[in-house]
Amino acid sequence: MSHEYRDRIYIIKDIILKLSEYGELNQTTLLSYCGLNIVKHRSIIDSMVRKGLISRREELWGNKKITIYKVTSNGLDFCRRILEPYEEMFPRKSKER
Repeated sequence: MSHEYRDRIYIIKDIILKLSEYGELNQTTLLSYCGLNIVKHRSIIDSMVRKGLISRREELWGNKKITIYKVTSNGLDFCRRILEPYEEMFPRKSKER
């Protein structure tokens, strides 16, 4: 069984792109769409919030607290100016070898 490794920079780009595509997503849906694990990838998401690339808010749904994420204008700008040129220069490894 082979496991595919994705560099941190591509995970950040994937998060920004998914949030820009959907507007905002709850934590479970965001993690699912990006193929992430909350235990392994929480530090990346927390770092993105601290740096102002994405925003986080909590909403009450009945007795549950739901975490909602949304990309910020700084996050979109960072993706366009930094992440897209980076991926163009250093493309992700293809799945075929």
